[in-house]
Amino acid sequence: MRHICALLLLASLCGLPQVGIAATAPRTDLPHFEQRGAATQLIVDGKPFLVLGGEVKNSSTSNLVHFSRKWPLLVRDNLNTILVPVAWETIEPVEGQFDFSNVDGLIKGARDHDLRLVFLWFGTWKNTFSSYVPSWVKRDTKRFPRMQTADGRGTERISALSTTARDADARAFAQLMRHLKAVDGARQTVLMVQVENEVGVIPESRDHAPDAEAAFAGPVPVELMTYLTAHRATLNPELRAAWEANGGRASGSWTEVFGDEGMTDSLFMSWSYARYIDHVAAAGKAEYALPMFTNAALIRPNYEPGQYNSGGPLPFAMDLWKAGAPALDFLAPDIYFDNYAYWASQYRRPDNVLFVPEARGGAIGAANALYTFGALKGFGFSPFGIDERGVQLAGDPSVGLGTGGDGDPVIGALYGQLEQLAPLVLEKQAEGKISTVIMEGSAQRSGRGRIGDYMVNMARANGPDGNVDPDSRVAAMFLQTGPDDFIVLGAGDMQVSFTTDRPGPPIVGIESIDEQILKDGTMSAGRRLNGDENGQGQSLRLSSSDAAENKVYRVRLYRYR
Repeated sequence: MRHICALLLLASLCGLPQVGIAATAPRTDLPHFEQRGAATQLIVDGKPFLVLGGEVKNSSTSNLVHFSRKWPLLVRDNLNTILVPVAWETIEPVEGQFDFSNVDGLIKGARDHDLRLVFLWFGTWKNTFSSYVPSWVKRDTKRFPRMQTADGRGTERISALSTTARDADARAFAQLMRHLKAVDGARQTVLMVQVENEVGVIPESRDHAPDAEAAFAGPVPVELMTYLTAHRATLNPELRAAWEANGGRASGSWTEVFGDEGMTDSLFMSWSYARYIDHVAAAGKAEYALPMFTNAALIRPNYEPGQYNSGGPLPFAMDLWKAGAPALDFLAPDIYFDNYAYWASQYRRPDNVLFVPEARGGAIGAANALYTFGALKGFGFSPFGIDERGVQLAGDPSVGLGTGGDGDPVIGALYGQLEQLAPLVLEKQAEGKISTVIMEGSAQRSGRGRIGDYMVNMARANGPDGNVDPDSRVAAMFLQTGPDDFIVLGAGDMQVSFTTDRPGPPIVGIESIDEQILKDGTMSAGRRLNGDENGQGQSLRLSSSDAAENKVYRVRLYRYR
């Protein structure tokens, strides 16, 4: 049975007939966000939806025949949502002439395999460059001017100040969204759309073309200063510090308001990109108002603007993006670095829901996924390169992707658990009765967190080879089902004990640990673990093999003196 049919949450998808891609009457209940108790959740088909996602490699879907063999792989790995690129050059190879055959093929493939899609609009920019624009845009640098370096050289980036390029992108994107409404408005296979991809400037910190120089020397736009003034108390601390260090001015040039530092260049580019992307997103939403977002390539440690994508929606610039791109529903981080908990937490704000569209896969990704859903109440997680052989950039272990083979069986095993627990996860997110404890790298020798009246204390345990890996990333998610009852699942090999700092008896004991085997959306009791298996009532042991065995644990605690 397909895994989606096992989910109560997704039962509305089961048994639907396969249909061709034809115009149908759109529904009015589009995917959208709702505040449900302590969490903001994505609502699909009228119910909260947990995105168990994966992003395919950039060129994977450019040929439907090539990609056809990948669908079963994605089903095997228990994904419910696939993030796929849609390139401007693919849908508008000749100006004003549109071809949506690739788009329609992706939608049909997803439907045939009971999967949902998130489209990634590779329009004007993808990873800073304008490499996915049509050839008629690339060749006409007079009509579609490029960003320039300080010495006047052009770059492979269309100017963020070009209204001609902006309007051409917006027209193409609007046509895409109009087409989606016609062919998918009733079925809603496509849940969301990412507008552009990892924008920013490299290797310099901003555009130095004449019009950009004039805008940088001119006044900071009034609408931005009005927003910053109105939101002063809640601004990102780094942004507010830079502003107030220069007198907290209500007007002035970019350097007068924010100082003569590289960060100011990045803020200028952030505003330029935000206004451009807002125009594109708004044009698309006018046709079909799916949730929309854009993503950030993050800063490597000790890097300065220009060494990273200067101008993207980084944490210190999120307020500029909120002011400049209100058509976007949220901003998302692409996280490949080791300090995942830090970066992910920067994007969980009262005005921003958490979705991670690109991340590492494998065992590291599994732990990060649990942290996203549990500690930060995120609604989605998506390792990159889910469809191909994992890669690792030479000399940079921080960006290892996948697990070394087609697909990602480690993520697949975790998703196999989460797909069946999704209704409970979403319920506990809303109730505020979910938590995840994570350990990242050898510098963290223990983990600690809270769930209900109890403190969770975590340590790495011996792995299948009998040794402790001090660099392993491990995480455990706790779903509180009663005052002293918890469903627990983990990623990695670890040992968990419990204490309390709340009034009452001071010692915490383990009343019982019962294996729970997940199958077809239900839990059936396995072994009662006692004695040697629970440290004589002192600890819970989680293993990296649990997910593959579809095994979670029901833990009951009690207190005594």
